[in-house]
This record gives sequence, structure tokens and C-alpha cells, in this order.
Amino acid sequence: MNVDVLLVDDNAADVELTLHVLRRNHLANSIHVAEDGKEALDFIFCRGAYRDRSITQRPNVVLLDLKLPKVDGLDVLRAIRADERTKAIPVVILTSSKEQRDLVEGYKLGSNAFIQKPVDYQQFQTAINQMGLFWLVVNEPPPPEAFAAAS
Repeated sequence: MNVDVLLVDDNAADVELTLHVLRRNHLANSIHVAEDGKEALDFIFCRGAYRDRSITQRPNVVLLDLKLPKVDGLDVLRAIRADERTKAIPVVILTSSKEQRDLVEGYKLGSNAFIQKPVDYQQFQTAINQMGLFWLVVNEPPPPEAFAAAS
């Protein structure tokens, strides 16, 4: 099954709101939620519970929180960018972090965008809607040729 969005976030309220906005505005048909960095990596690299997935079934975009249990978001990004089979997947950091070092490190590691989660409910909805419109409607996802052959 193809997944439009891989949402990696351990905050249930943020997950619920993000899913609500993406679905209400018909921005994504298929969304998979990973609650920690290890689950995200297992999903992307088809390990553990996801071993029957094909690595060629890449999400169109990964929405990645930074402060995650098990494996930190920056380490997830580092792993995605280090592998030829996944390095072209668009990754948007979606985090509550206000730390300048997170912004700098995220871009150094190859994040495609960095969005600080607004605290205000209405602003959060607007940010998710605008992000979804760009990454899931306007943006053309990388074609298969942008990735190394899966082995």
C-alpha cells in the first residue's frame, strides 16, 4: 500500500489535529503514524512489523518531530539521508522546538523544510493545511529514478 504521508510524532493531540486537517481538506489519502523514531525507521526501511512492505513504497513526504522516544528525530533524518534508497524522500521537520541548533542541524542533515508547531489551535490548522497543500498537491514527488535500486 502506498502512503502519502508518514507522520512521526509522539504527541497524541498533535497527531490527531494533523490527521484531522489533512483528511478534512482531502490532502492525503493514506497516512501512516509512527509514534517514535524506531518505528519510523522500521517503516521506512521495512524492518520488524513492516518487513513485508517494499522499500519502493515510499511516502510522498515524512512529517518528522524532533523530540521522539527511542530514536531522536535528527537521527531518523540522518538515517534517511544516509541511504541511497531513501535519501530523496522529502522530510519536513514539524516540531515544537524553538532551539536554533535544531533548525540549523535539521537543515545541515538535509531537511526539506522546518515548521515550528504553532501553539494556537487555529494557527496550527493553518500551518498544516498550507504545508499539506504544498507537499501533497503542488510539489511533484521524486520519481523512482531519484532513488538507488532497492536490494
